[in-house]
Amino acid sequence: MPQTPPVVDIVQASQAAITAILNKIESVVLGKPNECRLALACLLAQGHLLIEDLPGMGKTTLAHVLATTLGLTYQRTQFTNDLLPADIVGFSIFDQKTNRFELHKGPIFNQVVLADEINRASPKTQSALLEAMAEQQVSIDGITHELPRPFFVIATQNPLFHAGTYPLPESQLDRFMMRLSLGFPDIKAEKQILLTSSQRTNQKTADNQAAVVSQDELIAMQDAVSQISVSNDVLEYIIALSHVSRRAYSSHTSQVNNSGETAAIISCKPLSPRASKALLQAAKAMAFIDNRDYILPDDVQAVFYVVCQHRLEMQANQQLDPSQQESTSVARQILNSVDVLNPLGY
Repeated sequence: MPQTPPVVDIVQASQAAITAILNKIESVVLGKPNECRLALACLLAQGHLLIEDLPGMGKTTLAHVLATTLGLTYQRTQFTNDLLPADIVGFSIFDQKTNRFELHKGPIFNQVVLADEINRASPKTQSALLEAMAEQQVSIDGITHELPRPFFVIATQNPLFHAGTYPLPESQLDRFMMRLSLGFPDIKAEKQILLTSSQRTNQKTADNQAAVVSQDELIAMQDAVSQISVSNDVLEYIIALSHVSRRAYSSHTSQVNNSGETAAIISCKPLSPRASKALLQAAKAMAFIDNRDYILPDDVQAVFYVVCQHRLEMQANQQLDPSQQESTSVARQILNSVDVLNPLGY
């Protein structure tokens, strides 16, 4: 039997494909290289992605180009207040010719599922995604159906101060490995956007190009990400970050930052073990993208905000609120409270 190549060999062999994937995505989602890297890391880590921003910022474009670049089946579902769970997972219809129920699969059975404006649907409809996102399966009429692999949910949501939106429950927010905000493009990128004939032209051009990697290659990369090595020091760093959030939640006491100064962490929700696992897996994906088969604390710091901030917030995020900027966020305060060289000493 052929032996599986070491992780380091898979990492090095995948770098050309990673570069090609990022180049293709960044040619469509202009001026957002870091956000494109994070979105790819989320997919490689086998997580799910929530993108929150104002309408017209490129959220749907990012989801579409990810699917076409990787050659995955793709389905977009517009979430509205009258959408039903069966519109997502599917339903059974009795066929009189065969005298049995036939399953009509919903859009959830695609490899990349775009839940567009997810917070415009009712909580009951939003909950239809929970089993699929957590266990990669759905139950219809008491029968469990496996979902394809790779399976990647990208949800977009408008800020909660927009009319007709419902806040996502904590149980569903926790299913998303990352939450991104694309933000406004810079002057150079916006000029490029205006010079293109239309956004739809960019998407059609991407559709006409062949996929950069095959599905088997993508699955192999996802498997390799899970095998990235992590040292005991990095594990303790991740544990310390989680424990700081739990101490702040339970006692609201002050913490000491890396400069030795006392800094009070504002109220936050605690990070669960699931959040710690998501942080570790996302850091592994960033190391993989950076051509390493091991994690550095820098990888943890690079993904900590997008992985943890939506889990830490006591109140639902209000887009464009200055207090929600990364530099003043709860996640940033927690990062500043943990010494990388002596993490368990906080």
